[in-house]
Amino acid sequence: MAKFLLMSTYTGGGLKGLSTDGGRVRVEVVRSLVENAGGRLEALYFSFGQYDTYVLCDLPDHVTAAALTIAVRTGGLVNGHLIPLLTPEQVDDAVQLPVAYQQPGH
Repeated sequence: MAKFLLMSTYTGGGLKGLSTDGGRVRVEVVRSLVENAGGRLEALYFSFGQYDTYVLCDLPDHVTAAALTIAVRTGGLVNGHLIPLLTPEQVDDAVQLPVAYQQPGH
């Protein structure tokens, strides 16, 4: 499983729907979306800052994550930014991989 952070903002229509449904209903909708895709919802928080929601979840892969993001954004009521997250162990593995790279101008 891969871990992702989804930060989203509601449009005016999305906020109207949130006002009607309430926060707990929206959490269950997101939980169902993630679980039906083979993932696990770790947490969903609402905010009043730059983003309206922060969703932390595990998904099977990046293709699944892209499919969910496309489905949500296609509805037009939520704009989201999906960020893949790495564990410290994954970073340790990454820095051990041999990479041939030449700096610009060298």
